[in-house]
Amino acid sequence: MTKVGVITFPGTLDDTDAARAVRYAGAEPVSLWHGDAHLRGVAAVIVPGGFSYGDYLRAGAIARFAPVMGEVVTAARGGMPVLGICNGFQILCEAGLLPGALLRNGGLHFVCRDQTLRVERTSTAWTSRYAEGAEIVVPVKNMDGRFTAPRSTVDELEGEGRVVFRYTGSNPNGSVSDIAGVSSTDGRIVGLMPHPEHAVDPLTGPSADGLDMFRSALEAVVSA
Repeated sequence: MTKVGVITFPGTLDDTDAARAVRYAGAEPVSLWHGDAHLRGVAAVIVPGGFSYGDYLRAGAIARFAPVMGEVVTAARGGMPVLGICNGFQILCEAGLLPGALLRNGGLHFVCRDQTLRVERTSTAWTSRYAEGAEIVVPVKNMDGRFTAPRSTVDELEGEGRVVFRYTGSNPNGSVSDIAGVSSTDGRIVGLMPHPEHAVDPLTGPSADGLDMFRSALEAVVSA
């Protein structure tokens, strides 16, 4: 069975939910501890949401120096699929695996609600099962979720088709160009602020729209 690593930092909140999503997708979740410098033979990695290290300094700034992240950076640059969700997205940006930064929400309030996203790119390791332009509903919950980057970087992301998800209906945090998630150039690394792991079962979430993100990764690993 395909193994997918789920990292736990001090302050991580959503590792259990991410592991559950991995199981729903048909893979075996493997717990990865922030202080361990090995990935235990996993084929993909999820950096989940929460408040790693209490978000001291700024969100994700300390977590990017954790021993496990050194291994994640190396593996990601070698082509391993990596997904960063919320705080995980912040960590991937801090680690230099994704461009931009996540700043305090435009309204200076914590936002928690179900959010509609439009799938802008399906040629990534995490979105191949979606139709381009599809609208999905997943929860969003963040205080520092406002994606920002220099205009030249935003233009580059738009021009290269690396905006993966975009907020529709309303923008919950003031992210530039309504950007909710972006990818690396090769599409193997994806980060987004909303929480697909909380939308894998209609019984416990607003939908099961997030499940195909995890199923996409399994297919990417098998076909690699």
